[in-house]
Amino acid sequence: MAEKPLKILTQPNLNDARMVLGFSGWMDGGEVSTGTIEYLVARLKAREIGRIDPAGFYIYGIPGPMEALAQLRPHTRIEDGLITEFQAPTNTFFCSEEHNLVLLAGSEPNLRWPRFADCIFETASRCNVSTIYFIGSVAGLAPHSREPRVFSSVSEASLKPALEQYGLRFSNYEGPASISTYMTQRSTSEGKKMATLVAEVPAYVQAKNYRCIEAVTKRLAAILDLQITLDDLRAKGDRLERRLNEIIKSRPELAERIGQLEADYDHEVFDSQMGDLKDWLEQQGIRLD
Repeated sequence: MAEKPLKILTQPNLNDARMVLGFSGWMDGGEVSTGTIEYLVARLKAREIGRIDPAGFYIYGIPGPMEALAQLRPHTRIEDGLITEFQAPTNTFFCSEEHNLVLLAGSEPNLRWPRFADCIFETASRCNVSTIYFIGSVAGLAPHSREPRVFSSVSEASLKPALEQYGLRFSNYEGPASISTYMTQRSTSEGKKMATLVAEVPAYVQAKNYRCIEAVTKRLAAILDLQITLDDLRAKGDRLERRLNEIIKSRPELAERIGQLEADYDHEVFDSQMGDLKDWLEQQGIRLD
């Protein structure tokens, strides 16, 4: 019989706890999903309590060009002919008993979503988690100089009033789904409540986006009543913005395009004519990071 993929290393003592999920992959633009979890694990001094074995959940190779499929492959480092690093996908649970909180730093699975979700829901039940939150991001027509909009979808309407007071908007979307959507629609049958917090990040910025990480972490901290300051995230976000502004200022056409994007964003004009900005940047050989 195959071993269970879920490995619980230690059982925390929690009651009516919360769980926050972050995944690398499709909904991790600007590293908002993974960056938020990484920040909270370090800031709250959360300890590892378990993990999900990656075997059977990931596709490492399918036919196609190398550049398009590179993200599917494990990362490796070879120095002077010797393999010094080989990173397979990881899914690690952390816990802060002081904050009654479980965190998952994970990699979105390619395969067997129901079995992968089983592992998360089982961990949630064993840790007495009542509510689960997913942190993510999507690329959009958002300027780097503005705080991003944060959207939410929920497992039940009763969650909406509490989230709305933190400036969250509720999603209207039709298209390909993510593991978080699968889990949200399943969570009620598992006896859990679930909500997503998804930031709209600038599509034209390739760097780790600390301003967007701060925006999501600020809302999540308020929802979870975490008494933490985010000055370090704000400082990193400000440095990134100054660096981007210097690049933009030196290129008048780029400055004009960004200025129009800012005006549209401020007036909530959703015009697809700015959707070619990222392509234009690539044609000009400009990489904003």
